[in-house]
Amino acid sequence: MDQYLNRCQAGITLVKALHQFKNNKDVIILALPRGGVPVAYEVAVSLNIPLDVFIVRKLGVPGYHELAMGAISQGGITVLNHDILGEYQVTEQEIEAVIAHERLELERREKVYRGTRPALSLLDKTVILIDDGVATGATITAAIKSIRHQHPRQLIAAVPVAEKSIKLSLASLIDDFVCPLVVESLQSVGAWYDDFSQTEDVEVCELLATANKNLNK
Repeated sequence: MDQYLNRCQAGITLVKALHQFKNNKDVIILALPRGGVPVAYEVAVSLNIPLDVFIVRKLGVPGYHELAMGAISQGGITVLNHDILGEYQVTEQEIEAVIAHERLELERREKVYRGTRPALSLLDKTVILIDDGVATGATITAAIKSIRHQHPRQLIAAVPVAEKSIKLSLASLIDDFVCPLVVESLQSVGAWYDDFSQTEDVEVCELLATANKNLNK
């Protein structure tokens, strides 16, 4: 396979690589919203595993928002890419302003996606962290470091597509990396999907509710 039709098909592809976890009560799937949720939904429903979100916000370079200079995650973790910061000469004041802006959006998403429902406990669990792909690695790295603070028994990153260099850079941070499509040069995650339309908040909420409502304990 060298391309995915959409996030749904990407999730179905991941199911095949994660089938050994089916019906395992010690496994939790965490999706990086928003794009990771439709992918993770297919895995959670097929494998009968609880689904939750783990919220991370990319820190875009001022004037080049799509380029990540780092990321923040729930739990208060901040990861910065010092190579990017140096190349674009981003000041401390600019970094702080971007962090403050993205923290507001992170808090908004937590309220919208979870409401009053508490986050699932990750202590001694096998956690499968899912996104729709990995570009710079900043957001998933922030998530991984924050999840580690909650002491899971095992942490697995599972994504449909990633660059070979990212796979190598994450190796020391996680217990396993599941990726059906590893490429030499990614360019952008969306380039590997026929349909990469934006996932909206309402879809995230619906998928979370449906996945966990249909969970067979």
